[in-house]
Amino acid sequence: MALDPKAFLNREMSWLAFNRRVLEEALDASLPPLERLKFLAITGSNLDEFFMVRVGGLRQLVEQGRNKPDVSGLKPSAQLKEIRRLTRTMAADQYGCLDELEARLEESGIRRVRKENLTNKQESFLRKVFKGEILPVLTPIGLSPDRTFPAPAGLRINLLVRFRRSEGRERPPDAAVVTLPKALPRFVTLPLEGGWDYILLEDVVERFAEGLFPGENISECVPFRLARNADLAVREDQAADLLEEMKEVLIERTLSSVVRLEVAAGASRAALDILKSLLDVPSEWVDAVPGPLDLAAYMRPAGIPGFENLKIETWIPQPVPDFEKSDSVFDVIGRKDVLLFHPFESFDPVRRLVEEAADDPNVLAVKQILYRTSDNSPVTAALVRAAQNEKHVTVLVELKARFDEARNIVRAVELEQAGAQVIYGIRGLKTHAKICIVVRREPSGIRRYIHFGTGNYNEKTAALYSDIGYMTCREEYARDAAAFFNMVTGFSQPVPMDKIESAPVGLKARLIELIDNEAERQRQGQKGLIRAKMNSLSDPEIIEALCRASQAGVEILLNVRGICCLRPGVPGLSETVRVVSIVDRFLEHSRIVHFGNGGEDRLFISSADWMSRNLDRRIELLVAVEDPACRKRLLSILDVTFQDNVKARELQSDGTYVRIRPDGRKKAVRSQEVFARQAREAAKKAAADRAGEFVPVRPSSGD
Repeated sequence: MALDPKAFLNREMSWLAFNRRVLEEALDASLPPLERLKFLAITGSNLDEFFMVRVGGLRQLVEQGRNKPDVSGLKPSAQLKEIRRLTRTMAADQYGCLDELEARLEESGIRRVRKENLTNKQESFLRKVFKGEILPVLTPIGLSPDRTFPAPAGLRINLLVRFRRSEGRERPPDAAVVTLPKALPRFVTLPLEGGWDYILLEDVVERFAEGLFPGENISECVPFRLARNADLAVREDQAADLLEEMKEVLIERTLSSVVRLEVAAGASRAALDILKSLLDVPSEWVDAVPGPLDLAAYMRPAGIPGFENLKIETWIPQPVPDFEKSDSVFDVIGRKDVLLFHPFESFDPVRRLVEEAADDPNVLAVKQILYRTSDNSPVTAALVRAAQNEKHVTVLVELKARFDEARNIVRAVELEQAGAQVIYGIRGLKTHAKICIVVRREPSGIRRYIHFGTGNYNEKTAALYSDIGYMTCREEYARDAAAFFNMVTGFSQPVPMDKIESAPVGLKARLIELIDNEAERQRQGQKGLIRAKMNSLSDPEIIEALCRASQAGVEILLNVRGICCLRPGVPGLSETVRVVSIVDRFLEHSRIVHFGNGGEDRLFISSADWMSRNLDRRIELLVAVEDPACRKRLLSILDVTFQDNVKARELQSDGTYVRIRPDGRKKAVRSQEVFARQAREAAKKAAADRAGEFVPVRPSSGD
């Protein structure tokens, strides 16, 4: 089947449509204002990353004269033009939303004070704060033709300060730049009894800027912020030391070309000319911002303590019943396979697996892949302790995890210093698989305990991302897990595996085989069914296979949170494909795949999205789930996901999304709310069962 452009939606437009869905949550007046502010901050963070990664890459293509159309038929230059139009419209809507939210928050006691509205008391307070806490930290840099100007860091608030020339004295520089350090709080609290009044740091610095430039006549103080191209690759073919090469890439990122310049609206033409010349950025990538720069920073006020009436009800991750009944993670997994569903269920069993392994004298080895971790990660701390306790610890730390490279470098060094065997990823590939193996000596012999996951070993994101974990000690999984890990760490040749498939070796081929099997069953008169949940779908070969299955009549239900390049509902091409996206309080991150298989369901979890980068250029895992109870639960999760008619939007064939609403025939189903309720009920039942147990009191050794 030749590639048909009618089957494809453009990747960049699809991503922008996703951010629009997130913005719709911020615009939803039925949500509490601080929850809306959180979603608005997410749209800002998302847009920053989009410019740094996607726009940076497209601009490089155009600059290199590589203007070949993508599979949807759009050339990079046309994509950039449409991106400019859509992102400017989105920015206008973002700041319209912020204006509305600030008005609502002010009514509830949260008020942003503008510098021109300061009372005498507030001004006196801020003058002391500026002199005592802010001024000592700031370092203004004068702009002068005979001085090299240090490149401003990306995603930081800066102030361009312009001076009026003074008569009868040596001419000062025309302007200076002041960078606001991360060490200073962006939101400066003002004295107030009850409520919260705050002022932005840039407004404080602007108000007292004469303290930075004594004797100078300031004509203008303009906040600006820039995004730099982060689409930089590690030159692994030339790297003798991947760790050092990764450090070089981080340095290059601070000096790379500017892909977007945000400037406070109202800046003079002279100020704009200075910035465009200084940063070498064309006018088309300069945005005049009608409000505070850096919307992502508003995640902090969105989470301010108190003001619970302005937030949504907290859904606390619930204890996993099986693990609450036992003192040992190994005892639980030894009895049965366990499926975990975060963040509705606690991440504690995963953390406990590594922590117990570190301290258990019977554990011989721990093998784990770390892609993204948190600061002060308890998982990393447990691995360090395991190495110090003379377990054989092997950790593959992926140094190329974008925007987490610096943290991962620190983690890798910590582990090496503790005596762990550390591998810095694989040349030419990112290692994105999520797996942990604990090797333990038991009376019956050596036993291996395995955790497979769809998300990272990061307890912070595990409270925010919806992910699946699968824990087992079945020998067939243990064999496959060990073979996979040895293949990755030892560069050995791939071997056939029974329960898992890995990318880039056989995962894509396996998925296409399973898709084609459903098409063949449909042609033979059986009912073909494909259901899948993922973050993104863009791989052309997978899309082609899905179109073949659709043409055969297979029912295809896809839950794709973000990018979806498969155009559904095209007559004769993708008529039986339905695509929905759910945007709710937790980030939908799990990957679950279901093939009907003629009534003998095949179910898998995976670390991989259906994108070429995942399937062709990353090390990923697809894990078959065969335990009956775990399979039943995965089917239930998919059932509820596709019943969502509160937070789900359905993709139309023109690339737009339409919100699904309950009608008179169907009750409202909000899938995440259902999962949270199910987790609470299971934990409550388990607690009641434990309360009814008769536990004998054993005599102490001294009796």
